[in-house]
Amino acid sequence: MSSTQLSTEHRHATGVATKATVDLKLEVVVIPVSDVDRAKSFYERLGWRLDGDFAAGEDWRVVQFTPPGSPCSIQFGKGVAPAVSGSFKNLYLVVSDMETARRELNGRGADVSPAFHFTGFGAPPSPGPDPNGSSYRTFASFSDPDGNTWLLQEIKTRLDGRGISSPDVPTLTELLRETEMHHGEYEPTAPKHHWSGWYAAYIVARERGRTPEEAAEEASVHIEGAREPAQA
Repeated sequence: MSSTQLSTEHRHATGVATKATVDLKLEVVVIPVSDVDRAKSFYERLGWRLDGDFAAGEDWRVVQFTPPGSPCSIQFGKGVAPAVSGSFKNLYLVVSDMETARRELNGRGADVSPAFHFTGFGAPPSPGPDPNGSSYRTFASFSDPDGNTWLLQEIKTRLDGRGISSPDVPTLTELLRETEMHHGEYEPTAPKHHWSGWYAAYIVARERGRTPEEAAEEASVHIEGAREPAQA
């Protein structure tokens, strides 16, 4: 029985959709290209990390790159993507500063479009960044040599429950301060423990999209659960 069937049956049995508890991390996206060496040269110029270039005979080759700060990589090659070359559109690349990202990518030959925004869902793009500077609302785009397109999206602050992925120094600094504050609230009534265990559980929970309150609860359960075998 598939996991989809199990999930569907659970929903039908309980009438309530439950939150998934097993991590399913998107690791690689395979994009279709017609010229592997040309694509490899393009992504190398962008400064993306080359993870590997593997070949087996004349008919199979895989090249993998990872964008800076990204937990997800791309692959392309020969004999790996049945889709038409250049048919992948609007693959998102999230940036914290659109103009800095545009400047660097343009300097590396990406030919990034000017920034644009949308006035509403389904509306055509309007020139310039979002007038209010809001997260999720400013975009720019560029294409690889085959026509696969990348969509830059500026996110400065994520919506609640969206997790924290590949944080920069200011974001991580704020997360550590938040962790310290919640640990301080827990510590007066907490069993004896090392702060690092609580911090680690809290940060992992926040990265998985938990609210600060949910993360504090999970961190506390982690500490108190870890003590039980020792006391037994």
